[in-house]
Amino acid sequence: MSVQKETQNPLFYMLIAVLVVMSLGPILLMLATSFKTNVDVYDSSVSAFFFAPTLANYETVLCDVLWYEPSHVDYCDPTFGRALGNSLFVALISTGLTLLMGCMAAYALVRFKFMGRGTVSMTTLLMRMVPPAVLLVPVFGIWTFQYGLDGTFTGIILVYTAMNLPFVIWILQSFIVQVPIQLEEAARMDGANPIQIFFLVVLPIIKPGLAAAAIFTFRIAWNEFLLGNALLDRNTRTVPVTIVNSITEYDINWGVIMATGMLLAIPPIIFTFVASKQIITGMTAGAVKG
Repeated sequence: MSVQKETQNPLFYMLIAVLVVMSLGPILLMLATSFKTNVDVYDSSVSAFFFAPTLANYETVLCDVLWYEPSHVDYCDPTFGRALGNSLFVALISTGLTLLMGCMAAYALVRFKFMGRGTVSMTTLLMRMVPPAVLLVPVFGIWTFQYGLDGTFTGIILVYTAMNLPFVIWILQSFIVQVPIQLEEAARMDGANPIQIFFLVVLPIIKPGLAAAAIFTFRIAWNEFLLGNALLDRNTRTVPVTIVNSITEYDINWGVIMATGMLLAIPPIIFTFVASKQIITGMTAGAVKG
């Protein structure tokens, strides 16, 4: 019998190529622009991808953390370097708080029986559907005039934690449900208290869920602009807010902005890569092996 090879429609490959170009094109263009001088950016005769590259833009962004003083930098502006540190601090702390409170709340909703449990579970998911723009005015008024948390890391971390907590609770519930109750009962018979059961038995099993929730929470906190722009000041601004505020009607340094954008993309990629390894490890190492 002759086996006929099924041929794909050329339009399929054309569609894939178009999607790849649409996805990678802006990233490659941003990367190329980050290695251009401001003169090359505005010079129409200079090719988009073929030019004399320079690290001047990255040196300008990171001038306050480099071990040497860039020769082309007359005044080292620590704004971008400080913003990168602020973004990393806010994203990590808010992610840690969200996971800590979210996994406890999800465990309570799954394991404890109380009146209105289903309503509470559904309400947490509905709260995540509220757009951040709706929260902007009330949060700004309460944080500024009642609690004085505007311009502080505490204020923005609490906002990001509250904003991401409903989704984390919802996604972790589906993982905790799959944890065999027999494991907890066996640990209880061995003398473990509820806290030990939660941290030493349940959490290691739901590691893939924690990693997935961490990726989601970190990326939201890292990229959020609207609330950060309203609540943060000059010293506590994150990178998205700093990039937008650096664009004025008189001067736009596209090279520095693109370099900052490329540096902004590195931590989420590293965090996602590390967390995804935990997802794979947790899925391949089961709690009960036959």
